[in-house]
Amino acid sequence: MIKKYFICFSTIFLFVLSPLKAEELKEIGKYKDWRTMVLVEPTGKVCFAQSSPVLQAPKTNKRDARLFVTFRPSEKIKDEISASPGYEFNKKNSVIATSGKNKIKFDIVQKGFAWIADNKIEKKMVKVMKKGSRIMITGYNQKGSQTIDHYSLLGFTKAYNTAKKACS
Repeated sequence: MIKKYFICFSTIFLFVLSPLKAEELKEIGKYKDWRTMVLVEPTGKVCFAQSSPVLQAPKTNKRDARLFVTFRPSEKIKDEISASPGYEFNKKNSVIATSGKNKIKFDIVQKGFAWIADNKIEKKMVKVMKKGSRIMITGYNQKGSQTIDHYSLLGFTKAYNTAKKACS
């Protein structure tokens, strides 16, 4: 399980923080506020839908936050949800996704990312994201200050389906 998260973190870290060669990472679709990407690694393809926040609070603290749904067929991983706020989360506080009346807690907080450990809960969150128009990720930085990243869900279903199909 730890390996799963380390590998996911490594991939996303490479995507977000380092320049990659065009043949390694390819955007295969842009759907309103979501993009679908494919990364070819030595161990196989990784496909993911990703988005950046349309609104961040506090407004004075601009960060490079992202929300991902990832597929790793070589590891039999589907619907892996992760969030990165653009800072290191404070582990004393929960990271929560909220869409309408739905609240979903991220179980693992590590190296600037949060993950959901239970695939059933990940599948539930995907359903919520398909039906919703916005999802908010609430977290806390090392000083204990709260941040809220608002993600539009416009285009999510198409981006998700494209990522899923690309890695099937």
